[in-house]
Amino acid sequence: MMLRYALKTVRARKAGFLGAFLALMCAAALITACGTLLETGLRGTVRTERYAAAPVVVSADQNVHQRTVKHKKGKTKVKHKAKPIAERAWLAASLADTLADTPGVARVIPELTFPATPLTGTSTGAGTGTSTGSDTGANGRAAYGHAWESAALTPYRLTSGAAPEAATDVVVDRNLAERARLAPGDRLTVQSTRAPRSYRVSGIAAPGPDVRHQTSLFFSAAEARRLAAHPGQVTAFGVLPEAGTDPERLRHDLTEALRDTGSGAGTGARVATGDARGPVEFLDAAAARTKLVSMGGAMGGTSLLVAVLVVVGTFALSVQQRHRELALLRAVAATTGQVRRLLGREALIVGAAAGTAGALLGLPLGTLLFDRFVALGAVPATLQHTTGFLPPLAAVAATLLGAWAAARIASRRVTRIRPAEALAEARTESPRTPWGRLLAGLVLLAGGVVLVVVLSMLRTEPASTPVTFLAVVVLSTAVALLGPLLVRAAALLLAGPLRLTGHGGRLATANLRAGAARAASVVTPLTLLVGMACTVLFVQPTLGDAARAQAREGVRADWVVASPGPGVPAEAAHRLRSGEDVVTEVVRTTVRVGLDKYAAQGVTPAGLTRTWDPDVVAGSLDGLTERTVAVSELAADQLGLAPGDALKLTLGDGTPVEVTVAAVYARGLGFGDLTFAHGLVAAHVDNPLAATLLVGTDRARGDLAAALRDFPGLTVLTPAAADSLQAERQQANAEVNFLAMGLVLAFTAIAVVNTLAMSVAERVREFALLRLAGATRRQVLRMLRTEALSLLLLATTLGSAIALSVLTAFSVGMTGRAAPAVLPLVYVAVVAGAGFLTLVATALPGRVALRVRAVTVATARE
Repeated sequence: MMLRYALKTVRARKAGFLGAFLALMCAAALITACGTLLETGLRGTVRTERYAAAPVVVSADQNVHQRTVKHKKGKTKVKHKAKPIAERAWLAASLADTLADTPGVARVIPELTFPATPLTGTSTGAGTGTSTGSDTGANGRAAYGHAWESAALTPYRLTSGAAPEAATDVVVDRNLAERARLAPGDRLTVQSTRAPRSYRVSGIAAPGPDVRHQTSLFFSAAEARRLAAHPGQVTAFGVLPEAGTDPERLRHDLTEALRDTGSGAGTGARVATGDARGPVEFLDAAAARTKLVSMGGAMGGTSLLVAVLVVVGTFALSVQQRHRELALLRAVAATTGQVRRLLGREALIVGAAAGTAGALLGLPLGTLLFDRFVALGAVPATLQHTTGFLPPLAAVAATLLGAWAAARIASRRVTRIRPAEALAEARTESPRTPWGRLLAGLVLLAGGVVLVVVLSMLRTEPASTPVTFLAVVVLSTAVALLGPLLVRAAALLLAGPLRLTGHGGRLATANLRAGAARAASVVTPLTLLVGMACTVLFVQPTLGDAARAQAREGVRADWVVASPGPGVPAEAAHRLRSGEDVVTEVVRTTVRVGLDKYAAQGVTPAGLTRTWDPDVVAGSLDGLTERTVAVSELAADQLGLAPGDALKLTLGDGTPVEVTVAAVYARGLGFGDLTFAHGLVAAHVDNPLAATLLVGTDRARGDLAAALRDFPGLTVLTPAAADSLQAERQQANAEVNFLAMGLVLAFTAIAVVNTLAMSVAERVREFALLRLAGATRRQVLRMLRTEALSLLLLATTLGSAIALSVLTAFSVGMTGRAAPAVLPLVYVAVVAGAGFLTLVATALPGRVALRVRAVTVATARE
């Protein structure tokens, strides 16, 4: 029976349920979109391209492993964990014999993969500004070099010319030849792991299957080994089975053969078939899956918390608008349980419709979000977006549960009090805030304060980021519960100034006092919008500006040499070293201590203090060699290290090493947590080219540029110009975070408009009575505008206070200083945007409400 009444109520009050429907639909769309990202991270496939003709691929293990054994109450528990390494791990070339001797193997093809960027632009030397020249930058395809013998793995076949034989020969793929208008016999400069070199295009090759995500250049076997710079090692082996041999059976046999040689254990060889070959080829796509799981989970969690807060507020306002109707039901003997069941079924009906519509909208929204991540470079295009039935199903389920819970929470007051009191409150809002709501608000406020304190003690970005946004949501929820008290306090403080604005101000003050609960439902999404927007927009600048400040203070070099392409070759550094000049090569990577990841760099030890000052607080950089390391204060605190201590770690390519701590420095935010000698890092990264050269010299920029004229694309910059370039890169990286949280902000903005429109639409009878009492339409609209601006002022104050406290705690934890980066113009834009939404969402429904004749509204049945 309750279901039939609920259906009739929803059918009769479509306009009244529209606000709740929109809130729930947006929530479902947001959850679905985040869910598709999470599912892509968990189940997304990486299609192989280069290994399409090799059913079986043998590669090195790309993970670092940790095995723990616990003995408890007579039981032994073994836990195994693995984390991906940052660079490509290589295999011993001698394993080819083991693979070839395995039954069912027809041919074993060794593969070498290394960076090889074709420089097809017009610039041929170094300069003082940016330079064109890198083909990859224009078309977005990464370029790699290989030995010609591995062309059969795709396969690539010559369409013109001949295979490379001399060290200066190269075969280019057809796509590059068409873009750069190359033909056999032409010259092509290639920047690989050594100095740029001019090659003769000996041939053009076309792939059998479609190769869309990379550019391939093929060299002679000897030249490929020289450029790969890993003597006696290969990237992978492509295994071609004999006719009739099942690839899965062969995979099992190869795994057993490798295990017998001891190469299949630990960080040894791994055998892949089918879709598992893709992650072997595209390491960045495999790492992106882990990133998407983290990003999708964080976005989804934050979205869910925001959605719950918004939906509960929307339903509370909806139930408040029906207070008289529900009170009458209580008066005619409807029990508390019947009213709750009625509201619950209404919520489930609206939730089912809104959840279904939102889930359908969330699917293309998730695709759009994924495509934007790809366009920004946060996710490689090789990872295929995966959409299953679980995200929409989870969104519908979450919407139904959220709607039902919101209805139950919103109906607690009207179902608990006596029918006579309910009828009285239907006319006049109770001036008292329920003790339960007050207590819950204080508990959440205390919880938010605890989160802020905890945030100030977190010193890593992965740990602090989720706590940052959780603190904003928890404090905003406390504002929602304490809202009526805050609105009354604000009305008391603003009574004097508002009285000066005339009759409209006096009416606005009276309305704020009398309708504090209604006003609080408007303040909540506004507070959340301002607080969340400020946090999203300023959290990255807070961290980035602190890092850049440390980098500026620590760079002592007179000039900085940078490259818009793959990097600066070591030969360029050798060219600049003369007399007393000091050139420091900087190459960056990521290492793991245990399973924990640390940003690291390699620097040239000779003359290091002339170009670089990390603010050493213990030890000395004079002892930096390939057997030592300098660590940041943060890493030293986390790992319990001091100068002279031994540190075991895993380099970027999975090589385990043990080094001795030579120094501890304070500027870890600007230079990374671990600093090694350049030679140690360069030998264990995919791209050994330096990210920058720090040059200490008395020579002028022109002299340096002239010395580098044989190195296309290199740019000689002042430290200030290099800092500006870093700021641009930082802004590009921040766009990913803005996009990730932009949907949450958009949802909150929609909630602001929705709640304001519902709040104004509820007051049609009140406006009619004011007009019958002599108020003009302009005066009523002025009163509405005054109320809206008063609530905007309160919400801006609360949201700004929340954001400032959270950002300050974040700054203290991450930088050691209470100095959040708040950009005045951006802050003004946030407040102006919130004000625009507030005024528009108030004025438009107000004008619509005032179009109906006052007598008609006043005499109509409620």
